[in-house]
Amino acid sequence: MEGSSHPAPAHDEGRFAGLLSGFNAFGTATRRAATDGVPVFENEFWTARQRQAHPLHEISYRACFKPQLPRFFIEAFTQPGDVIYDPFAGRGTTLIEAALLGRRAIGNDVNPLSRLLIEPRLDPPSIEAVAKRLGDLERALPPAESAPDDLLAFYHPETLRDIARLRAHFLAAPVDAVDRWIRMVCLNRLTGHSSGFFSVYTLPPNQATSAMRQRKINQARGQIPPSRDVFQIVLRKTRALLKAPLPPGFGDAGARVLTGPADSTPGIPNAGVDLIVTSPPFLDVVDYSMDNWLRCWFAGIDPQAVPITLHRSLADWEAFVASCFGEFARILRPGGKMAFEVGEVRGGKVALEHAVLSAAQGLPLRPLAVMINRQSFTKTAQCWGVDNNAKGTNSNRIVVFERR
Repeated sequence: MEGSSHPAPAHDEGRFAGLLSGFNAFGTATRRAATDGVPVFENEFWTARQRQAHPLHEISYRACFKPQLPRFFIEAFTQPGDVIYDPFAGRGTTLIEAALLGRRAIGNDVNPLSRLLIEPRLDPPSIEAVAKRLGDLERALPPAESAPDDLLAFYHPETLRDIARLRAHFLAAPVDAVDRWIRMVCLNRLTGHSSGFFSVYTLPPNQATSAMRQRKINQARGQIPPSRDVFQIVLRKTRALLKAPLPPGFGDAGARVLTGPADSTPGIPNAGVDLIVTSPPFLDVVDYSMDNWLRCWFAGIDPQAVPITLHRSLADWEAFVASCFGEFARILRPGGKMAFEVGEVRGGKVALEHAVLSAAQGLPLRPLAVMINRQSFTKTAQCWGVDNNAKGTNSNRIVVFERR
């Protein structure tokens, strides 16, 4: 893929600092400080209210940021047709938002599950096509081989039978765009805490607990898995995801989703990217393999074979970031920007922006600012029983760089 057909507007350090200093969209003055010689700006730069973005984003994935975060930087630093890249794509928030804004999107993630979650939403089928296919599958799919008995901790036997039928169908490639969409929705309806999911009440849908722990949850709540209509649940979720219109030409730019390590992306040309917006794994805070084991089972992925990065040592994490930054400097065009979102870890005692700034030393990446977006609620959901600002991450911390 080539870079932009027209250059993005120049945004030097002073102009960006002015944008942040004068930001008052939510009525709060920006606080300004400095860290490691880099200006720090603190405010609520995008809304903390829920469901303010396009419903196409509303699939669950652990440790994902709000769509308003990439939108802020895409609108500040790029124009339609520019190339936006996320090397730790996860559920694809940056890519979906870039496509909604008329930009060209590239994503990458080491976990092949990411591709299954992103690609169908970049080229969605019609609700009518999904409804017809679901009806055909419900009538025609043969019985599948029995699923693991442990899964009966989550599912009624009849529900598990239909899940296994769909799984066998998707694993018997090839699948078309409609099937890929249905598989994506299934991956996001496997477990959750309401009747909109296939399972009995369990952890929030961005995590899958173990079967052993689920049996304990069932015992403590006095619950047994109810029968769920898998095909109707998929159709209802499809209608919810596609209830808002998509902009003209959505998906026409040919977004790309790669699978591999973030520090080696030979499929992206030198200086082929205008803006990177991403968030890496935060040390060993999230166990992505454990959180996604059930999704991986459904998708036929061996989670132990996916080399997801977990670092207990801050020094090791910084070295990992530095290796990635070397690759990002290669693919960013001169003058291109990077918004690298990190967080507070170790109970708020470690602010990772210091390690991020250190990792960029010696590379042609000039730090423009550290942004701290304060939220009025904790990202830890209320279903965890956590009071606001008592636990969890209450801020986005973004280090913004410019490629020299």
